[in-house]
Amino acid sequence: MPDSRPNSRRWTVIASALLCCGLAVVVLYTKRSAFSSPLAVVVVAAIGLAAVLLQLRYYNREHGNPVRAPMWLNVVGVLFALTALLSDWLGLSWQMSQVMALLAVGSFAISGGLILHGFRKHRIASK
Repeated sequence: MPDSRPNSRRWTVIASALLCCGLAVVVLYTKRSAFSSPLAVVVVAAIGLAAVLLQLRYYNREHGNPVRAPMWLNVVGVLFALTALLSDWLGLSWQMSQVMALLAVGSFAISGGLILHGFRKHRIASK
């Protein structure tokens, strides 16, 4: 079993590096004015959530007591994000679009925080 641990850590580092590169590409090739857009904020938050969910997948492979992601909270965040994305088509005002984007980012942040809290709780319990 000791041989699989460094290998899985290697994949964790590679996956994290790829997500950081994706985030860097989004930030580098986006104009400054685009970051006032609700869509850009949701994209950056979704990349962060993807990083946490990927870390969760690798963490659960290594440990017998897995940490669970709050799936309902992620679904709610995706629904808010889609509402913000389709706000023009749905006929929502720009203020409501920004509120939907903020709610999407908030639900992604709470979900990520709960997952990271679960990591820490399991780490402290194992010591």
